[in-house]
Amino acid sequence: MRLGIIGGTGGMGTFFARVFEEAGWEVLVSGPATALTNIDLARTSDVVMVSVPIRKTVAVIEEVGPVLRDDRVLCDLTSLKAAPVAAMLRTEAAVLGLHPMFGPTTPTLAGQTVVACPARIDADQANLLLDVIRAGGARVIEMDPAAHDRMMAVVQGLTHYTTLTLAGTMRRLGVDLDALLAVTSPVYRTEMALVGRLLGQDPALYAAILQENPAVPAVLDAFREAATEAERAVRDGEKEFVDLFARDAAFFSAYIEEATEESEALVQCLATR
Repeated sequence: MRLGIIGGTGGMGTFFARVFEEAGWEVLVSGPATALTNIDLARTSDVVMVSVPIRKTVAVIEEVGPVLRDDRVLCDLTSLKAAPVAAMLRTEAAVLGLHPMFGPTTPTLAGQTVVACPARIDADQANLLLDVIRAGGARVIEMDPAAHDRMMAVVQGLTHYTTLTLAGTMRRLGVDLDALLAVTSPVYRTEMALVGRLLGQDPALYAAILQENPAVPAVLDAFREAATEAERAVRDGEKEFVDLFARDAAFFSAYIEEATEESEALVQCLATR
């Protein structure tokens, strides 16, 4: 089988080129500096994988769509799924949306999660790709594209937004980060590490994740309401705070034990570095 990766010279494209080459596939890549064009790659590949920035994905799909026959498979690696899948469905190819829930600096697929959105593809065709991903040790979760985007508005959108607000709060306070880190224990260093990790990434990617997902605004509305509620509880007194804490703990009750075990493992790992 021949896999063609548009954007295959970028981080995620390079990662999946290696994964499929190690699985015995022939892999072609196109990128801004390659002699091979996107169109020529699409014409000569059994499976075409689009691995370009979110804001460029639909345009690239529309570029190569006209040369794809119904015996080809078209997939993408974008963090959003509804718009790219809709664009892929306007081609004649079989369609499989993919979202790797990790970054390209991850060394292997082992222990990672990939969300799959089979849109117009039979199981055998889909498993040609998904079995390679599973064989690398990743967990594959199937979702509807719209449901995926709603979930990602929380998993990615809310998480990144709260991390940015934490960083922005510290900046506004003029916190001395060296002094702060000197008095933190591993549990707080874990939080700080996640802030620093995010801020070391490509801001354009995170802008697109937050700005292009139509489900994000409702999540940010809920965040503001929750922040206001928490501020009111802090100001109003112990009973109000305890009541709010209890409501949130009840909501998370099924996950608290697991969360405690996982976070303790992370804290101990950091403590013994």
